[in-house]
Order: sequence, then structure tokens, then C-alpha cells
Amino acid sequence: MGDFLAKNITPFDLALTLDCGQAFRWAKTDDDAFHGVAFGKYLKVKQVGSDVIFYNTTSEDFESIWSVYFDFNRDYNEILNRCAKSEIIAPMLNTTSGIRILKQEPWEALCSFIISQNNNIPRIKGIIQRLCENFGEPLENGLYTFPAPERLKDLSVEDLAPLRSGFRAKYILDAAKKCSSEIDLNEVCEMPIDDARNTLMTIKGVGKKVADCTLLYGMGFIESFPIDVWIKRALETLFANGFPSEFNDCAGIVQQYIFHFIRTQNEKN
Repeated sequence: MGDFLAKNITPFDLALTLDCGQAFRWAKTDDDAFHGVAFGKYLKVKQVGSDVIFYNTTSEDFESIWSVYFDFNRDYNEILNRCAKSEIIAPMLNTTSGIRILKQEPWEALCSFIISQNNNIPRIKGIIQRLCENFGEPLENGLYTFPAPERLKDLSVEDLAPLRSGFRAKYILDAAKKCSSEIDLNEVCEMPIDDARNTLMTIKGVGKKVADCTLLYGMGFIESFPIDVWIKRALETLFANGFPSEFNDCAGIVQQYIFHFIRTQNEKN
């Protein structure tokens, strides 16, 4: 198996995309690449200019897994051109335009954002890492697969004690039980967005924000608009007349630009 080179991927910023708060299982390597696991496969990936190197990857895996995962088949230039016409959003694009919305495995996205509640990114990553180490399957470089709901459904809160996930443990277990029996996440992906959201919210601990994050980052609903404290603040201070309706069809992508911009501005201050 050789390396696969995806040429002239624009707009795209690998580091921004993997480290802007939408995924929690990627880490930077010593050679400025990233490595992690998605869909049960280990990947090392590096950006050089507008080209992206996928190490030890076949063209078949690139087309069927990674081009979908990184959303390479969507016309982001069209969305950015629309954003550039907004006096509020246009200034944000200088630092955010390389972000793409990952299409993660639905169960991993759901579980990850259950864990993300009232939490910070380093701690979220730690809990997810321990979840995978304790219940996933070993892969390369000391990494593990994300455990399927069937692996977790019969466990107890005590079994999850090594995760140090606190109150979230009971929510993880309820999600695993429901997604092993009554909820087919692949079917949820095909539902109208309101029905999909309502289905996810039948899981204990899944409110609108966690459901919307799952829809956006794990199911391809780019119209989904998660509202956390950063976005709520942006809506109050920047969008006094409400979020612009002309972006409703891609609200989740624009939301990510706003989220990253607001968060990084706060860190600078």
C-alpha cells in the first residue's frame, strides 16, 4: 500500500479542520502531519501547500472514506463567495475559510458530543481516548477504534469508571442501548432534519445542542446550527436581527466559521 496524493484541494486547512472543535481524536505528529482514527481505520495525513498526502492509503479508500470524511466533494468556494458579501461574516474568513465540516461516523459523533457537555476540549479528548483504550480494538501507533454501541450496551456505570466521565456515563450507556436496538443511526441520517433531531433527543442527556452537533458533524446535515455559549454570544452581539436567512441551507458551515473566529478572538484577548 502506497501513499495517496490529493492535489489542489482548495479551500482547505487541515490543521484548522481537525482542531477547531468538531472532532477529538486527531493529534499532530513531529513532522507536522496529523494522525488519528476514523471509521475504524488509522490515518496519517499531511498538507503541503494545496496538496494533501494520505499515507498508506489506497485510491479506493480515499474515494470511499477520506474524500467523504473531509467533505472534499462540496463546493466551498460557492459558500465562501456568499459569505464574502456579508459585512459581518466576511472579516472572519481571513482566519477561517480553510475549515471543512467533517462527516464523522454517526455513533462516534453522537457519543463524542454527549461527552462534550459542560466540558473543555482537553478533557473531552481524554475521556474519548480512555473510552477507546478500554473498549475499542487496537490499531497502529497505540491508537484504538471507537467502540461500537453493541460493545457498550450491557456495561454499567461502574464499568465506565476508568473514563472519569462523571454524569455523562449514564448518558453514554443509554445512547449505546438505544442505538443497539430501537434507533438505527443510518436511518436517522435519511430523515428530514426535524425528525432526525427529535429521534436523537429521545436519548437521555441529548438536548438540542448535542443533537444538532451530531446532525452536523456526523450525519451531513450542513443546515444544522448548533448553539453553544460562543454562538449564543455571537448571535447576541453580531446578529441583532437574527442569523441571516440566506445562509440557512449551509448554516452549519457558517456557524463553524463564526465559532472558530469568536473563540480565537477571545483567546487573544
